[in-house]
Amino acid sequence: MQIRRHPLLSPSLGTQRELLSFHYGQPGSGEKVYLQASLHADELPGMLVLHHLKRRLAALEASGEIRGEVVVVPVANPIGLDQTLMHANLGRFEFASAENFNRHYPDFATLIGDTVAKLLTADAESNKRVIRAAMLAALAEMKPATELQSLRHTLVSMACDADVVLDLHCDFEAVLHLYTETPYLEQAEPLSRYLGAQAVLLAKGSGGNSFDEAMSGCWWQLAERFGERFPIPLACLSATVELRGETEVYHPLAERDADNLLAFLRHRGVLAGTAPALPVARCEATPLAGAETLHAERPGVIVFLKQPGDQVAAGEAVLDLIDPFTDSVTTMRAGVSGVLFARSILRYASAGMDLCKIAGKVPFRSGYLLSA
Repeated sequence: MQIRRHPLLSPSLGTQRELLSFHYGQPGSGEKVYLQASLHADELPGMLVLHHLKRRLAALEASGEIRGEVVVVPVANPIGLDQTLMHANLGRFEFASAENFNRHYPDFATLIGDTVAKLLTADAESNKRVIRAAMLAALAEMKPATELQSLRHTLVSMACDADVVLDLHCDFEAVLHLYTETPYLEQAEPLSRYLGAQAVLLAKGSGGNSFDEAMSGCWWQLAERFGERFPIPLACLSATVELRGETEVYHPLAERDADNLLAFLRHRGVLAGTAPALPVARCEATPLAGAETLHAERPGVIVFLKQPGDQVAAGEAVLDLIDPFTDSVTTMRAGVSGVLFARSILRYASAGMDLCKIAGKVPFRSGYLLSA
């Protein structure tokens, strides 16, 4: 195992942060897998999962069982981790710019499309190497000007040539669920089965240039542009893994998740040995455009009538909003049928607040599909 230190640009005189990455196996000996946790720095379950995963990878490396390269970044956002107010961590948006740490990553298909057009051939493996080299070359020409830009640049530079990229997040209160791009569903299915995902949400570019889609999107976009002339493989399965709710930071859960991630790596051939049989899928994938977010119609005390993981039908009561002055009760109902996969951790709603999310099967949204 190698530990590498990646200094970020200093935001102020006398201060500097750094990223640490942990490298297992041998580059070029097989597939490369990249895992990071807590890009939204207040989402901590992934840190604990990677703590346990690192221990297991060290033992596997010592016994010669790693057949590829595994890169682990257990703390992907030291900037956000340091943003606290009265001991509460506020790690989703950078204080300096108000930008979401998981937005504004490079649009590689646009950056390198004209360059690779002159180099592609009838050999899919050669094209994969050409595209990855072009991505790295484009990154080498970038000159980050802020600490946040240098964070994004460093993370992408470590991940862009990987075959698998897993970005570990969590929601407020939630069941385990995944986001990935629609062309990668076949590759993502074993991951969802091993992890026991109760929702898999698909989009073909959801907007915002999130980290995971910056890694995977380039391949299907270039395939759409050049696929009739040159074979372009879907060479980077990238997914956001939502590890339940933000308070579910427990050793038994994290150990189980780490073991399930190792089962997936064995399935991919990155680890020696026979992978466990694929578990029965706990859900069918659904379009992100079919996911409904209920918003508070009025302020009030939130009383949820449904739990994360519950199946709800369109028109079914999901929660009540209580006004203790007038004793009025506003019952909010699902607009779609599906699994309630996430809900707010708060129990007082201000008007317009996001309350819960339901994974419906029928698309009804378009354009920008992500939350703030």
